[in-house]
Amino acid sequence: MIDFHTHSFLSDGDLIPSELAARAQANGYRALGIADHVDGSNADLVVPRLVAVCHELSDVMGMAVIAGVEITHVPPRLIGSLVVRCREMCAEYIIVHGETVVEPVARGTNDAALDAGADILAHPGMLTPAQARKAADRGILLELSARKGHCLTNGHVARCATAAGAGMIIGSDAHAPSDLLTKAAAVCIARGAGLTDRETRRVQQNAENLLKSIRNK
Repeated sequence: MIDFHTHSFLSDGDLIPSELAARAQANGYRALGIADHVDGSNADLVVPRLVAVCHELSDVMGMAVIAGVEITHVPPRLIGSLVVRCREMCAEYIIVHGETVVEPVARGTNDAALDAGADILAHPGMLTPAQARKAADRGILLELSARKGHCLTNGHVARCATAAGAGMIIGSDAHAPSDLLTKAAAVCIARGAGLTDRETRRVQQNAENLLKSIRNK
């Protein structure tokens, strides 16, 4: 299991990064991405700490632990500059909190994330065909979410992504130990969104490819 969308208590998760990693490993994970919520107020505090602890954990656990961020509820005009700042601080991948239907995310966030070159657009809600094509053109992964509420539009996202040839990825959006996925649960999320077995394997391969690209940086 590879999961790039989890949170520690450096934002709103329940666990310190070390325990989150230990729980994920016990759950059968081979790679864990920790992407705590950031905006302009806390990115300078969160990113260096996550980078340092994730590198330490990866060195001793035999499991890849990867430091990312989730840029969350940031006004669209500020997303691009924050993506640049987080990469300069060595965040290994960038998620942007997309226009989920269950939170008041600013309109324009999906497009701003795609224009900024985020790695993953999380729970993008009522994604448009044009946005899906933009994601395909730029190699940005669209998330199928395991999280209550965010998952309501998984079927719509999957249809748009498939039609546009955009890559998809499954994220637990784990805030607590009980939110961590198993490989079987991830397969159920993909199949529940309407993907075939072949398409589900492609989604799993997308996570593998992102992991490889991060390791090769």
